[in-house]
Amino acid sequence: MRRREFLAFPLAAAASATGRLPIRKGILLSMLPRNLSYAERCRLAREAGFEEMEVGTVEDPAEATEIKKAAEAAGLRIHSVMNQAHWKYPLSSADPAVVEQSIKGMETSLENARLWGADVVLLVPAVVNAETGYRQAWERSQRQIRRLLPLAEKYRIVIAVENVWNKFLLSPLEFARYVDEFESPWVRAYFDVGNVVLFGFPEDWIRTLGGRIVRVHLKDFRFRKRVAEFVNLGEGDVNWPAVYQALAEIGYKGPATLELPGGDAEYLKDLSRRVDRILEGGRNVSGGATG
Repeated sequence: MRRREFLAFPLAAAASATGRLPIRKGILLSMLPRNLSYAERCRLAREAGFEEMEVGTVEDPAEATEIKKAAEAAGLRIHSVMNQAHWKYPLSSADPAVVEQSIKGMETSLENARLWGADVVLLVPAVVNAETGYRQAWERSQRQIRRLLPLAEKYRIVIAVENVWNKFLLSPLEFARYVDEFESPWVRAYFDVGNVVLFGFPEDWIRTLGGRIVRVHLKDFRFRKRVAEFVNLGEGDVNWPAVYQALAEIGYKGPATLELPGGDAEYLKDLSRRVDRILEGGRNVSGGATG
């Protein structure tokens, strides 16, 4: 079996999955109250029931060390770094100065991951716009990611490209092909459930990407009367039982991280309970009607 066939093959296929999925609950550091210290934020996340955390790129070494200590003290694993330079400075830009800023940002993210013990860095690989065509975005971003692979391999950190609203990787087939063309275990997929609802079905993307998926973002999305909006888990159009089934079929065992607005302790505890319901079968996610 060739590598890409293996990646697409369901690792634990089942006609009908039952029981809680072996997935740990994650939260973004940015969702936690900013008026609290890092130590207090991490304790709050742990008390709300979260086990892992994703943190944005931090350039200040002292601040990065403070976050590391706070997470360790709370028993909260930092599993991923959300790269911050890829929107303002896309790897797909025709401007060499912009590209170098993007490369520098990714190098900082990889250094953060190494310090924090994370094994993934999230990357928005390219942005298609009036200045950058689709083919250019594809070729330029792949060329620059290949520049980063030696450092990623050295640190043993996966570069996980994410599907976002960047007019790029608009189908699961394209996403799979983009990842496969690197022919590297250090480039994989970061799948965002909510980001595909407007033009696809999350469960279909999950099955198509299969073992390429190394991380998952959880959020919900709703389209009503020409109004499109991200909403709380279980209050949108995501078919959570179907997502649960698809994740079970591909044998996904990494963390699932919320990407939602932040809030206080009660709000975070409610989010934690909603994620529990997703991992237990995807029904009654909001606590009311079936999600």
